[in-house]
Amino acid sequence: MSFLIAGASVAGTRTAIALRQRGFAGHIALLESEEHWPYDKPPLSKDLLAEGPDPDVPRLLTPELAAELDLDVRLGVRATGLDPARRVLVTHTGEQFSYERLVIATGAHARALPIPSGLAGVHTLRTLDDATALREALAGRPRVAVVGAGFIGAEFASAARGRGLDVTLIEALEIPMSHIFGDEVGREISSIHALNGAGLVTGARVERFLGSEQVEGVFLADGTEVPADLVVVGVGAIPNTQWLAGSGLPIDGGVHCSDRFEVEGFPSIFAIGDLALRRHPLLGDTARIEHWTNAGEQADAVAAIVTGAEPPTAQLPYVWSDQYGSRIQIVGRPSLGELSHREGSIAEGRFRAVYTDADRKPIAQVSVNDARVVAAFRKNHRRGGSLEDLVGEQTPAR
Repeated sequence: MSFLIAGASVAGTRTAIALRQRGFAGHIALLESEEHWPYDKPPLSKDLLAEGPDPDVPRLLTPELAAELDLDVRLGVRATGLDPARRVLVTHTGEQFSYERLVIATGAHARALPIPSGLAGVHTLRTLDDATALREALAGRPRVAVVGAGFIGAEFASAARGRGLDVTLIEALEIPMSHIFGDEVGREISSIHALNGAGLVTGARVERFLGSEQVEGVFLADGTEVPADLVVVGVGAIPNTQWLAGSGLPIDGGVHCSDRFEVEGFPSIFAIGDLALRRHPLLGDTARIEHWTNAGEQADAVAAIVTGAEPPTAQLPYVWSDQYGSRIQIVGRPSLGELSHREGSIAEGRFRAVYTDADRKPIAQVSVNDARVVAAFRKNHRRGGSLEDLVGEQTPAR
């Protein structure tokens, strides 16, 4: 059997490695649109932007490991079309790759603002090339504006403040991250910016960028001008499914797939990672989950399924974000529950919020600078424990 994997970020690369680790002996081809050997992405918005010597970029796969695992790796190859009836993938050069099984792991790209750009100094942050360009730009000590106060925007703001730069975040929501955490916790989490000297403008709509060739600022719909020599746009991501148009695959909002990651109607094709739209077995919710840990877990599950092994037990979604020397950790999906307990504060350096379902069972948690409560939450969830078991006799938020 031959396996073709489109996309060599964490989901695609780990699928290839996991297949070999589980004894798959057939041909494995791994296609990647970037020219770089597969690399780890979390450091792009963290270590790679920090001041100091150029850091090493952690590699997910090296030429030596690829040779050892007998992986056919093709870099700089972009998928442009798919004919599932013939089981053929077409690339931007016109080359065709046949397959018996296909894994779609082409991820997502940074969402652009619906306004003209084209100015020097306006960036997104999604790839190694993006991070390298931003590292060079930061060395010039620019005034920085960040459009979007989600995790990518917040981590970039943190890196810029770490260099002592003037930073202003511009957020469309009245309370950053409120769609994830709710208003109360969103307000608490976003207080980290003011505590670390970054400006924050909320409820703001960007109307245009200022400047003729080089960006000079951001003009908001209410007439406010935010001066900036460097602008980073971090307003979410769009799944890379454009190359699948005309293939017949269900790609509305992502690639629709089953609990076993098989694309609906196409059992020889799997979808994993940022673009996989799937019902999560522990959440009962259908969504794309754009988390590093999720991509790795799905990769191992697909490798187990195709080699006839039992897939690993599903885990709650988990994501972390390093900001201003603090680590924010989220387990589960807070937006699916009700805030039932909170303790501490960002200013104190420790914070926790627990969300429960209709039966007051803990289903999600956000915490800051406390790995202990992350482990406690996971243990509590596995055994179906109560909120009281988790937080003891402390007074709940509701």
